[in-house]
Amino acid sequence: MTDSPILITGGAGFIGSCLAKQLVLTAAQNVIVLDKLTYAGNLDSLQEIENHELYSFIPGDICDSDLVADILAQHNPRGIINLAAESHVDRSIDGPAEFVQTNVVGTCNLLDSCFQYWRDQPAEAQAQFRFLHVSTDEVYGSLGPTGLFCETTAYQPNSPYAASKAAADHFVRAYHHTFGLPVLTTNCSNNYGPFQFPEKLIPLMISKVVQREPLPIYGDGSNVRDWLHVADHCGALQTVFNQGEPGRVYNIGGNSERTNLEIVHAICDIVDKLNNHDHCSRELVTFVTDRPGHDQRYAIDCSRLSTELNWQPKFKFETGLEQTIDWYLQNSQWTKRVMDGSYRGQRLGKQQ
Repeated sequence: MTDSPILITGGAGFIGSCLAKQLVLTAAQNVIVLDKLTYAGNLDSLQEIENHELYSFIPGDICDSDLVADILAQHNPRGIINLAAESHVDRSIDGPAEFVQTNVVGTCNLLDSCFQYWRDQPAEAQAQFRFLHVSTDEVYGSLGPTGLFCETTAYQPNSPYAASKAAADHFVRAYHHTFGLPVLTTNCSNNYGPFQFPEKLIPLMISKVVQREPLPIYGDGSNVRDWLHVADHCGALQTVFNQGEPGRVYNIGGNSERTNLEIVHAICDIVDKLNNHDHCSRELVTFVTDRPGHDQRYAIDCSRLSTELNWQPKFKFETGLEQTIDWYLQNSQWTKRVMDGSYRGQRLGKQQ
């Protein structure tokens, strides 16, 4: 199965498209992308490899069991990396059911289809096969001022999004312990980088600074997140997929804790510098009513990944953030194309 492709579900999204490009261009790996192309999935993010002989795209939904079974039977992949997910907390507050459908039902369908496929493979192919499920640190809940999430931290999801991902994680674990499916799970911290849909904090704030619009910050801006460059995350996913021990969980973090207010201030300063502004964009900061159930702090202990698999993040946050901001400033047409009318920078997740 060494020449067999890897199937990336959700591969037209922010993280999935970065991973697909890394695998094709750096690892010379055959890749099949399966994506429903919802608002956050966009083929523009895959233009760099759209004509590459190692890449192919299949439009479709992971909830479509017949489609998934057909892909497995026809393409004989050596593994699946599951990145198909609804991922925005605010949207999960406005409509939890869609998150259950994709993140829970869709993952269960993938697991079941993979198990049916895997058990019929010869022993050598079974031994090589991997199902890598990509999850989030939000399943662990909220930290106090100190401490870090590790792989044995108890699950305490506080948003509908986090609850849906926690449920999916548990099903992945169950398919390993019940059926022997060789699964791996990763839980990552907040990603940033080029090609991220503009509803997320960093690209949203870049856009608003450029347009001289108010910069809404939840609460007092003291909520803390650990930030991980998407290229580092995708490098870690390759490491786990190729070297990880089936049944294990690996946390992936960027060792870059920042408050939301610090992030927004940094974005203001960098945009002002790159655009030679003669004003201070920090004056646009506006504090708004906090998100319901807003977790105070996330921070990742990724020592298992670094110790056992010898992975370390390469990007320093300050460098990565400036490169990211510069990319958005130079690629405004990409942002315009993905803003198809379903999202215009308005606040989501206000339901009480």
